[in-house]
Amino acid sequence: MVQENVTNTSIVLTKPFSLGNGNESDSEVYSAPNILQRILSLLRNVRPGSDLTRFQLPPQFNFPKSQLQCYGESIYSKTSDLLSRCNTGQNPLERLIFVVAWSISTTRPAIFGVAPYNPTLGETHHVSKGNLNVLLEQVSHHPPVSALHATDEKENIEIIWCQYPVPKFNGTSVEAQVHGKRQLKLINHGETYEMNSPHLLIKILPVPGIDWVGNVNIKCIETGLVAELCYIGQSFFGFGGSRRLIKGKIIDSSSLKILHEVNGHWDSTVTLKETNSGEVRAIYDAKEVIYGLQAPTVKDAESVWPTESALIWSELSQAILSKNWEKAREAKKAVEERQRELLRERESKGETWVPKHFILSQSKEGVWDCSPIQKWVPASPIVTL
Repeated sequence: MVQENVTNTSIVLTKPFSLGNGNESDSEVYSAPNILQRILSLLRNVRPGSDLTRFQLPPQFNFPKSQLQCYGESIYSKTSDLLSRCNTGQNPLERLIFVVAWSISTTRPAIFGVAPYNPTLGETHHVSKGNLNVLLEQVSHHPPVSALHATDEKENIEIIWCQYPVPKFNGTSVEAQVHGKRQLKLINHGETYEMNSPHLLIKILPVPGIDWVGNVNIKCIETGLVAELCYIGQSFFGFGGSRRLIKGKIIDSSSLKILHEVNGHWDSTVTLKETNSGEVRAIYDAKEVIYGLQAPTVKDAESVWPTESALIWSELSQAILSKNWEKAREAKKAVEERQRELLRERESKGETWVPKHFILSQSKEGVWDCSPIQKWVPASPIVTL
């Protein structure tokens, strides 16, 4: 955890969820006692099939981080630069393989029984890692739409995400379906890769656990090359097969020919098998990418935006880390009341809130899209190695 003073308020930044500081050590810090009993009590009046988007969690069920920070960390918190490597592929197929490895690296371990804060409207998270500058903004509160823009001017790479989770209670589990689109642009090669996110499955009964599941498709619009990945969780009773399994294939969509098969575990090693030769090679090693990640640091506290996640939620995060639950309830209530006050002010003036960093649109089918206003994301006063 890193704290810097700015106008007498602390900025609280915690370690990203990663191998080596995720499920073991961090769970001791973040989880409340008797977490399973608390969850069952919390959901006893919720009907199966209910949308939990507006469901309010007590602070005991939060870890000290906003959902914006979780999205951002999946981009900037890596110990190996897989993003720049996407540019080095000598042909479209090699570049797609590197993009597949990078996409897998955005999947991070989660902790059962706790969730990030729901970002406030207009909340931002802004971090730099070397030449990569990452900016997120909460562009809608209901539904909770988050926009991400990341750029690397040296590598000529751009990332644009627009996504919104829809958590639903299914009686024995909660599945958070992550809707929206992710784009990675390799500008030097004139290639745009579109992909989606796996869903987060939180199993309550009979065996508590948390897993990323579902299908992820990665397609290069210009070349027609496609990767189809499937994240596989454990069975209903927790038996049969390994956790965190990933399987898939890389296809030439013009001929429907399968070029490679993908196998492995997203929290360890993923391999690629060429269908013609049978040659197998590793394309991703989680220990080299998401092991022992460290928290970002504040380089210039006075330049941190007042909308920064780590600043808005700082009092609540400090209370959770110290397990002062009374103070945590007061701090969370204060943030929520401030949002209601700002809403009342806008309604009294007849104003409509507009995002500062993105243009938000919605199709006739109800699909949200976000376009960044600036071509390049500026450097941030919050940095990470």
